[in-house]
Amino acid sequence: MILDLDIGNTLSKWRLKDTVSSEIRSRGAVWTREEWRPGEDIPDLDVVTAVRISSVARKQVLDETVTLLRNQVGAVHVARSTREALGVTCGYEEPQRLGVDRWLGALAGHHLTGGCCSVDCGSAITVDFVLPGGRHLGGYIIPGLRLMKESLKLGTRNVAIDPDSEVDSLLAPGRNTVEAVNHGIYMAAVSAVNRLYAEVCDREGVALPLLLTGGDARVVARGLRVPHALWPDMVYAGLEALYPLTAAERAGRLSGAPELPRVADLEKIRSGLALTQML
Repeated sequence: MILDLDIGNTLSKWRLKDTVSSEIRSRGAVWTREEWRPGEDIPDLDVVTAVRISSVARKQVLDETVTLLRNQVGAVHVARSTREALGVTCGYEEPQRLGVDRWLGALAGHHLTGGCCSVDCGSAITVDFVLPGGRHLGGYIIPGLRLMKESLKLGTRNVAIDPDSEVDSLLAPGRNTVEAVNHGIYMAAVSAVNRLYAEVCDREGVALPLLLTGGDARVVARGLRVPHALWPDMVYAGLEALYPLTAAERAGRLSGAPELPRVADLEKIRSGLALTQML
């Protein structure tokens, strides 16, 4: 079995993947901590032959995790943001400072589409752009839905936005404080993603496929104006592309890859952008 770890600052996700069939056998999530307990926090390591790690947690958390795993598992692969990988050139002046989850999302997106806008909707919402030739332009970081809500300190942090709500209702004026907060932060998030996508596509002269991942991807996606696809395992897919360990991965088949989203017409993107700039 392969153990894939996506370690965040607050939440860490894991999954077990069959080395032979490439099927996902189990998955879960735990709060990020410095001391891991195999069998409780993560699966029993007796069945694991290799580990792949994406981590944006503090260095001490990653070091403790790697030490634990290397004592019990033969192969431990830790992803790092680099100047170039898999035909993608990092747009950061200091590539090592790019969050590795963003880098893995960019690699997975480029592998699937040849150029993309990758959006990760977690604690923060990150938006990265990779041109068809593999040039990563860099990206944007804005507060995520939960972080925006917590910053208001209005006692509404535990009232989540219903991902099945109709978009029109989420964009309507709130008729109580909870609605006003939820609709306001939703408007801010989807407006930002829509505008950033349009601005960059206009400037670069290319309409890029739009891919979303992260815990709030489904709800954010409902407010987007351009075709898009959800890819919950996009960070894991980046690990697969960087460290292919199964026959399917070596053949380029990445977990949970969606059908290629229809690409928006560039002139329509520019027309919509021009309209917003006039308002």
